[in-house]
Amino acid sequence: MNGKPTIKDVAAKAGVSVSAVSKVLRDAYGVSDEMRDKVNAAVKELDYRPRTAARSMRGRSYSIGVVMPGIASSFPTQIAEEINDFFKPTPYQPIITVGSGMAKEQIEAAEALIDRQIDGIILISPWMDIAWVERLATRIPTVLVARNGIGRHYDSVTDNAFEGALAMVSHLVELGHRSIAYTSMGDGGLKRPYVLSHTSRQDGYEYAMKMHGLKPRTVISAYTEDGGYRAGCELLDGDEPPTAIFAGSDIAAFGVMRAAYERGLRIPEDLTVTGYDNVFASGLHGVDLTTVDQSSNRMGRTAAQLLLERIEGRTEVVCRIESPKLVVRGSSAPPAKRR
Repeated sequence: MNGKPTIKDVAAKAGVSVSAVSKVLRDAYGVSDEMRDKVNAAVKELDYRPRTAARSMRGRSYSIGVVMPGIASSFPTQIAEEINDFFKPTPYQPIITVGSGMAKEQIEAAEALIDRQIDGIILISPWMDIAWVERLATRIPTVLVARNGIGRHYDSVTDNAFEGALAMVSHLVELGHRSIAYTSMGDGGLKRPYVLSHTSRQDGYEYAMKMHGLKPRTVISAYTEDGGYRAGCELLDGDEPPTAIFAGSDIAAFGVMRAAYERGLRIPEDLTVTGYDNVFASGLHGVDLTTVDQSSNRMGRTAAQLLLERIEGRTEVVCRIESPKLVVRGSSAPPAKRR
C-alpha cells in the first residue's frame, strides 16, 4: 500500500463495501456487531484516521445541529428558539430537526444532520442509549439538554428537577393538601444516573411526599395535553380523588384541567392543579397555572454557549445544573374543606 490508507483500503481489508465502512465510522443505526468488529479491526490494522482527514479537508461548515424530541410540548421548542437566537450574531446557522420521543427516530435525525457535515450538535431531551451518545461525542462536539449524569466526552445542561418537585410539593402541603397526586411519564428504560430530567422530577415528588408523611400517588401517562387528560380522568374518576394534582409538565397540566372542567370542577375552588416548565401559555389569563420555572431560556443559551466553546477547542467536560424556581399563580389554593 502506497501512502496513507483510504476508506477503500479499509473496505477491502474488512471484506465489506465502502458504504458499510462509512456506516460503521459514523456509528449509523442498525449496524451489526459483526460488521462493526470487522471494520474496526481493519481500521486499527491499517491505522486509518477518518476524523482527522475529513475535518482537515472540509474545515468548518458553520452549521449546528439541534435535535428536538417533538413539538407537542412548548418546553423543547422554547429551548430551540433560544439556541437559534444565540447563534444569530455568529457565523453559525442552526439546523433544527424533530426526532420524536423515540430513541431510534432521534438517532436517525442526528445521523441525517451529521451527514450534512455540521460542526456540533445539541440533543434536547435525548432518549438514546448513553453509550451511543458517548461514541457520537468522540466524533463531533456534543451537548445534551435535560439529561442527567456527567458524560466523559460531552457537555450537559439540565435543571435540578428533584429540587423543583420538592418545592412544589412543599407549597401544596403548606396550603393544607394531604392528597396530592402526580402525573409522570415512563423512563424509557434509561439507566441511572443517565436518566431524563422528568425521572428526577418524579423522584423529587415521591421523596417530598414521604418526607411530609404522605403517600405518593403517581400515574404514568405522557407529557402531552392528551396524556394529562387521561391521567386526570383516571385520578378524578377513582374512589378517592385527590385535592391536588401536580402534573409533571405544563402541557400535561392543561389536559388535567380539561378533565376537571368536564366533571364540573372549578380550579382552584374544587381542585388544585399545578405543572412544571413555566411555558408561555401557563401565565395566560384563564390559565394562571402555578408551576416551576426551569428557565428554558437560560438552558438554551447555556447549551449554545457550551457547544460554541467545544467547537473552539475546549475539551474538558462541563455539566451545568440550573436552579428551578417555584412560580405561584391562581391555580393552587387550600383544599375546599380548609376554607
